[in-house]
Amino acid sequence: MADRDEMLERAWSLGAEGAWDAAAELLRDHLEEFDEDPAVHCWLGVAERELGMEGVAYERFRRALALGPEDPYVLSTAGNGIAAFDDPDAEQALRTAALLAPGVAVTRLLYGAYLAREGLAGDALVELRAARDIDPDDPQIAYELGIACAYSQDWDGAADALSDAVRLDPEEGWNRVVLGLVLLEGDRLEEATGELVSGARILEDDVEAQLVASLAASATGLEDTAWEMLERARLNALDADMVLVTGVEDRLDAGHEAAQEMLTEELGPDLLRSRMSERP
Repeated sequence: MADRDEMLERAWSLGAEGAWDAAAELLRDHLEEFDEDPAVHCWLGVAERELGMEGVAYERFRRALALGPEDPYVLSTAGNGIAAFDDPDAEQALRTAALLAPGVAVTRLLYGAYLAREGLAGDALVELRAARDIDPDDPQIAYELGIACAYSQDWDGAADALSDAVRLDPEEGWNRVVLGLVLLEGDRLEEATGELVSGARILEDDVEAQLVASLAASATGLEDTAWEMLERARLNALDADMVLVTGVEDRLDAGHEAAQEMLTEELGPDLLRSRMSERP
């Protein structure tokens, strides 16, 4: 019989190295042996989600919770996993994890992130500030705190928290783009442009990031940068993206006021709503 703890530790190590296929294979090989162990189902779900098998992962997380785990890490991870499918059982799992381990940052983080996206921004801020107090150097906590502030339309608070996330992980382009979009909502166009362009340069394949950066650059008079970002978007665009690419090109041709209008009234707010809804 395999040693359960050694097997899980090996799976975690493989995942940390990015070898999710090997981690999943290891856990599947011993799944029958540990079929009543919620941790095995939970971490197999994590591996399969990383491999793009979201539906299969959801069933793993459901199975883990059905086995009645008491480990707050399993509860919070599996609860967060089913939250992505709007499963109503996610709230109980995440709340229980936070109550069982109030001094563990990840339980407060994931519960707070869930509450923010469920429209309970005030409660979310309580959890996320507690998580930040536990681990002030975690960029994911800073990011989620920024998202909760944004849901409260506290744009200055959101910008401050997201700036912390960028400071803590400067090479994470997603955080920079979201910070730029939040700065736009706070009427801080020039600051927003710097973050949007920096984020787009990191996220080379992100068409929407390139396009919003293009509009921001045009709106602030950086015409060369605006056309560069547009071409970067065109190079990575799928057929479904081309209507938006053409629309941005038309605004660049029409001048900086037209670009700013599309940025602040159409693409910017739409993209911010979409990115805020993405769960950790």
